[in-house]
Amino acid sequence: MKNFNLLKRILIMAIFPIGLSSCALFSAAGFSSKGLPHSNVKGELISTISNTSTNIDHSTWHNLLQKYVDEKGLVNYEGFKKDRKAFDKYIKMLSENKPNQTWSVQEQLSYYINAYNANTVKLVLDNYPLKSVQSIDGATTKEFVSMGTKQISLGALENSILRRMNEPRVNFAICKAAISSPRLLNEAYTADAINEQLEYATRSFINSPKNSIKPESAQLSRLFDWYSGDFTGGSITIGEYINRYSDVKMKNWNNISFKEYNWSLNKQP
Repeated sequence: MKNFNLLKRILIMAIFPIGLSSCALFSAAGFSSKGLPHSNVKGELISTISNTSTNIDHSTWHNLLQKYVDEKGLVNYEGFKKDRKAFDKYIKMLSENKPNQTWSVQEQLSYYINAYNANTVKLVLDNYPLKSVQSIDGATTKEFVSMGTKQISLGALENSILRRMNEPRVNFAICKAAISSPRLLNEAYTADAINEQLEYATRSFINSPKNSIKPESAQLSRLFDWYSGDFTGGSITIGEYINRYSDVKMKNWNNISFKEYNWSLNKQP
C-alpha cells in the first residue's frame, strides 16, 4: 500500500503518460474519460467539415490566441486576464457543446485539442502568478474541465481521449504550459484544417531546438521517451518516425538520448 500511494503521488505531480492498459491506475489518478465519445482516425486524416452533424465555432479562441500568443508559442497571461470575459465565454461555449457520436473525427479532434489548450490556460489564470504548472495541486487530475454535465481532468482529456484516437500527432498539438512543451499554436484547431495543422505542429516541434538531431546521434525531447508507444506502432522505431518529419535524417537510431524537461511556465518575458 505504501508503494502504491507513492506511485499515485508521482502520477499526480507529473504530467507523464501511463500505460493505457492500466485502467485501475487511470481511474485512481482521475483519468476517466467519463464516457465522452472519441472516434479513431482510420487511414490518412483528411481535413473536412462535410462529414459531421456539428461544426463548432472556435473563432473566439482563435482571436484570443492571435492577440496573446507569439510565434514562439509564448503566452501573454496578463493579456488573457484582461480579456477574461471573452475567454470565459469560450470556455462556457465548449461546455455547452460537448461532442457526441454524430461528430466526425475531425470535429472531435479539433474540439478536444482546443479544449485541452484553453483549459490549460484557464488553469494557469486561476492560479496566476506562478512559475510552473507543477506547483498546482492536482493540475492533471482535478476534474475541472466541463463538458455538458460531465467534468473531467486534463489528464483524462489527454490520456483517455486524445491519445486513444489513433493520431500520435496530437502529442505536438496540446500544450502543457511549459517551456519544453510543444508550443501553443496561435490559431484555433478546426476540422477543415486539422490535418495540415497537426502536420505543421509536428514538423515545427521536431525541427525546433527542443530536439537536437544529427545523422549519427540525437538528443530528443523527453516526450519521445514518455509517449514512445504512440510513435512506434507496428514495427516502426522512434528514429523512423522522426525521419518522416525531420530536416536532418537520422542514420544511427541506436544513439538516442533524451533532454531534461523544463517545466517553467511558457510566459512571454
